[in-house]
Amino acid sequence: MPIFFRPTNPGDIVGRICLTVSMAAALALPGCGRPASEPPLVAERESPSGQAATSPPPPVAERPAFAPPPLADLDRDAKWIDRPVKDALALLREQQAKETVACSVAEALALTNDSAAANAKILSALGRLPDDGQADLEARIDRHVAGDLGSTNPILISSAAEFDILGLTGFGLFSYDRLLEPFANAETVISWQTSADGLYDKVVLRDDLVWNDGEPITAHDIAFTYQVIMDPRVPVPAVRSGTDQMQSVHAYDTRTVVFFHKEPLATNVWNINFPVLPKHVYEKTWEEDPTLKDSPEHVKLEEKPVSGGPYEILSRKRGQEIVLRRRANWSTVKGRVVREEPYFKDIRFRIIEDPNTALLALKSGEIDEMILQPEQWTTQTVDDAFHRLNTKATAPEWVSFHFAWNIGSPFFADRRVRRAMSYAFDHDRMLEKICLGMYEPCAGNYPPDSWMASPKKLVPYKQDLDTAEALLDEAGWTDHDNDGIRDKEIDGRLVPFEFTVLVNQQPFRIAVCTLLKENLEQIGVIANVRPVEVTTLQEMMQKKSFQACFSGWGSGTDPDSSENIWKTGEMRNYCGYSNPEVDRLFTEGRRELDRGRRAEKYARIQEMLYEDQPYTWLFWRNSFYGFSKQLRGYVFSPRGPYHYSPGAGSLWKPRAE
Repeated sequence: MPIFFRPTNPGDIVGRICLTVSMAAALALPGCGRPASEPPLVAERESPSGQAATSPPPPVAERPAFAPPPLADLDRDAKWIDRPVKDALALLREQQAKETVACSVAEALALTNDSAAANAKILSALGRLPDDGQADLEARIDRHVAGDLGSTNPILISSAAEFDILGLTGFGLFSYDRLLEPFANAETVISWQTSADGLYDKVVLRDDLVWNDGEPITAHDIAFTYQVIMDPRVPVPAVRSGTDQMQSVHAYDTRTVVFFHKEPLATNVWNINFPVLPKHVYEKTWEEDPTLKDSPEHVKLEEKPVSGGPYEILSRKRGQEIVLRRRANWSTVKGRVVREEPYFKDIRFRIIEDPNTALLALKSGEIDEMILQPEQWTTQTVDDAFHRLNTKATAPEWVSFHFAWNIGSPFFADRRVRRAMSYAFDHDRMLEKICLGMYEPCAGNYPPDSWMASPKKLVPYKQDLDTAEALLDEAGWTDHDNDGIRDKEIDGRLVPFEFTVLVNQQPFRIAVCTLLKENLEQIGVIANVRPVEVTTLQEMMQKKSFQACFSGWGSGTDPDSSENIWKTGEMRNYCGYSNPEVDRLFTEGRRELDRGRRAEKYARIQEMLYEDQPYTWLFWRNSFYGFSKQLRGYVFSPRGPYHYSPGAGSLWKPRAE
């Protein structure tokens, strides 16, 4: 089964790497490592002039030496509290055993999913796990991803594609179920305990864990990985976020590792969850090349990484496909079967950026699943050409899309301008004509049905060109030279309000940005739409070399997972937002152990973001998937069918009868 670590974000990589939808085809993870949940310090509490203030990034502080106490002393004084250790597949089987199946498999496969009732039947009948001997363990699944990997190193994870793939090849200790409740993974962990004062977590690993090169996986790998993650030279913003809230990680022996926390935080349960590197490989290369990718040794590891998960990379054709092979020494160690064998022998990820090309591949049987765009769901998957080999299913998902405004740009430093952008955009037309009524409008960073959302039920923006123009006038953007384009004097010269919005090369996303362009032309603002490939968009956002972009986030398993999007100077704070009160509330939120009082703090954060509009929030995207009729076992969560546990590990194909 896959080991899902934080996220990224996004995750977000369990609750904290935010998966950035802008960077990948589907999500892009705030939060798996924390949003994910994937920058210089830019402050943005507006000065009297309405411009953002800036300040330089703080220097990297030396981490103090830490001397771990003897384990015997910890065991004597900690008053350990047992925490859940679960087998995700076994848990899902127990849950499904209590459910009533709505219809037969044959009936579900005959449905065209044109109603909520039909959708419920499809999920009920086709989402079930196999009975003994029912799954074809020699089968291959052909999955779709819209972008290539930036890296195969698990701690460099940053995008949804990386999360999908490295979640299957990477090693981790923790995961979370479809209700987003965390647990230690029984496939890797014997016991997990937390001290009564919340300052320590102790994990005992299984003794039958090996890397795919045959070397044992030990507690020393976990402690070593923490050391690498905390090296400021190592470019791992997604994974370091949250991990840096710990004091230390220490391996007492090959199986016992203790996580030392600086203070008892509500988020400690997520902070201990990070992907793990093989110490015997990277301790020889890390110091010489802390980028983990530039040296000849790391280039070789990119092509053939050491795997600690149930799968290993069999082959890779950049920009085309990545093939994973189930590794024999995951389930069988020293001739003894120690874990359940994953359902697929091979998993091939086909890289297809264009969704229309991907749909053709699904219809022809070249791939087994993909995310469907609204037009694809409503008009292109309703005929025999689709239903001959495929079916489809939908469920609510915590994924939102937005326009992000770079506050470091002179165009968007002023909150009034950002609010003007939100008023200028024709949200209703987008929802009705481009989204085809499939998505709900979005008013902020937390899903409206989540425990951390503002109880004020923030009203999504609607187009109001008069208000947009008034705000621009107030901010000093008027047409001084009467050429039909608003402008403003900046540093002694007249600057026209003309900017570029970056967007991934997908027709749906380009259409949303084109609508923005048309709307802004009505009020004297020029927006140039620039489609770019996923990796280019990711790089430009990380470097903040953009003015505006269309992007999205998958909400994290914990609201704290969005801190590295919104807190001053955080590395996924691509738009350069800064608000001291937001910073303070994030800090207080993780220190508050009562969920009700925590919710009040995150609700206030959402309200302030709504007021400041660093993003123009657009819509919440439901999960809309097309699946091969040969595929079974898809079960949805607020993070879709994959980004939880067992997630992709529950998919299977039936044996031929």
